[in-house]
Amino acid sequence: MKAAPVRSLGIVPAIILSMGAAGGAHAAGFQLLEQSASGLGNAYAGSAAIAQDASTIFYNPAGMIKLDGINVSGGVNAIRPSFKFGNDGSTGPGGLWPVGTNTGGDAGSWGLVPNLYGSWRINPDWAVGLGIGAPFGLMTEYDDDWIGRFHSTKFSIESININPSVAYRVSDRLSIGAGLNWMHLDADYRRAAMLGPMGPEGRAGVKMNGDGWGWNVGMLYDITPDTRIGLSYRSAVKMDVDGDTKVYGPGPVGVLMRADAETSVKLPDTATLSFTHNLNDRWQLLADVSWTGWSKIESLDIYNSGPVPDDSLDLKFRDTWRIALGANYRASEKWTLRGGIAWDQSPVRDAEHRPTSLPDNDRYWVSVGARYNFSERASIDVGYAHLFVKDTDINNNAGPSKGTVRGDYSSNANIVGVQVSYRF
Repeated sequence: MKAAPVRSLGIVPAIILSMGAAGGAHAAGFQLLEQSASGLGNAYAGSAAIAQDASTIFYNPAGMIKLDGINVSGGVNAIRPSFKFGNDGSTGPGGLWPVGTNTGGDAGSWGLVPNLYGSWRINPDWAVGLGIGAPFGLMTEYDDDWIGRFHSTKFSIESININPSVAYRVSDRLSIGAGLNWMHLDADYRRAAMLGPMGPEGRAGVKMNGDGWGWNVGMLYDITPDTRIGLSYRSAVKMDVDGDTKVYGPGPVGVLMRADAETSVKLPDTATLSFTHNLNDRWQLLADVSWTGWSKIESLDIYNSGPVPDDSLDLKFRDTWRIALGANYRASEKWTLRGGIAWDQSPVRDAEHRPTSLPDNDRYWVSVGARYNFSERASIDVGYAHLFVKDTDINNNAGPSKGTVRGDYSSNANIVGVQVSYRF
């Protein structure tokens, strides 16, 4: 069998995209903001300044200075994105191979994002902590015979990030913090593939994993007893991933070809400026502006061994901004009610560079939530957010071996979160 037709695989790039790809249920691109449920009800406004529980380790480690004693927080966010494709002239490989009329069904599916944090304020000036979360990940699945099957049919990503941190109180008003991040990824991606210039049609899949290191820093400053600003930065993380690519024959035919595959990608850095202000004993206002350096990902270049040639995916991502506003209302000693809105910009530049594994677009968040205090030491947070996503055009011509997916996506997402916190 000739190797040349397998140039259409393009599997590894799609895997990296699928880390948060389909979403709409997370930050734009493939970032997951859902590292706590306490912030979900505010659309994560004020995330780098509020320091209300141990999840501040992820958003701004300097906030650990605001937490007395030993604090533990753990929870999960359930995310349900929806992506429904409408066809408008898609074509198959070579512009001639029939793609049928199946539009893929709803490509979204439920995903869980767990988190666990612990902080210890050793003395008035020092605190240490550990955060464990899943900053990238989801599964998206189309029908196997859908129109865009040569671009993708299924991808699943799991990640874990371990984040030891330390904080120092510089003065009564200023604290600083820093952390180290180790991140691991597992990926499984599948799609249809042409096995020759005129067919037949087979399948291809890849499983890969890898890890990388990064760091984060933060600053917290009390302008007045009621007004606080926070500034945090999470570094880019270079991920080196490897695994194998397998090509399957049509129908029940097994593996026809196998190759080692490897690539690297620099996951983007993020900077966040946050603000909180206590209007009075009951009302608290929150605001957030964040920037993400997505333009570091211009393309993904894949290196395959054996009979499978190298491949590349042109992305041309752009840097993005996110703006969020929120408020908390302390209804009683037991109850705090939350609300928030946000605008989240997508790194996908245009319809021509929008892959089926990332039908991403700008979105608006509307969030509500509540905290219930069982006692001075124990509390539970619940939150809900709905994401409104613009109708999304796609006109992705991935070359003669994959064809063109042309049409639009109707998308939205729902997020539900719960978190329990306890202070010893």
